[in-house]
Amino acid sequence: MKTTIAIVVAGVLACGGAAQGGAVEAHRVFLPQNMKWELAPSSLPGGAEMAVLYGDPSREGDFVVRIKAPKGYRVPPHTHSKAEFVTIISGAFSFGRGQAADRATVENLPAGSFISMPAGVLHYVFVDEDSVLQINATGPWQIDYYDPKDDPRLNIAPAGAPVR
Repeated sequence: MKTTIAIVVAGVLACGGAAQGGAVEAHRVFLPQNMKWELAPSSLPGGAEMAVLYGDPSREGDFVVRIKAPKGYRVPPHTHSKAEFVTIISGAFSFGRGQAADRATVENLPAGSFISMPAGVLHYVFVDEDSVLQINATGPWQIDYYDPKDDPRLNIAPAGAPVR
């Protein structure tokens, strides 16, 4: 009897640990034509779309999103509070690190490229052709811009802009 109880308790603890670790609860398949694309969150510059494939980027736990960004799109220097794993599915973009978005120091990344980025790395992106990238990370996802005037959530006009 004691052995049976011990096995049941061990099984419950094992399942609970798996659930907290981001266990997959259901088999799901996403065909490209069936992905639900919406405007990217307001924390990103306008013009991009996002499809959530797994989890919820606004909550604790693992998530997977895809982002469509048009040629010419850019994300100014910023950091994230947690590690990100980025795969370029299609297109191409340029990735740089540092306080100023400088095209002279970027890495050009074609489709199929992968980036593993620890939390807190100051980086920026230039989209060189229409692109789709996938981000795997742990939520809640957040983005902190190096220069507050670059944060689309704040709507701060650049210095010298006319006041209306």
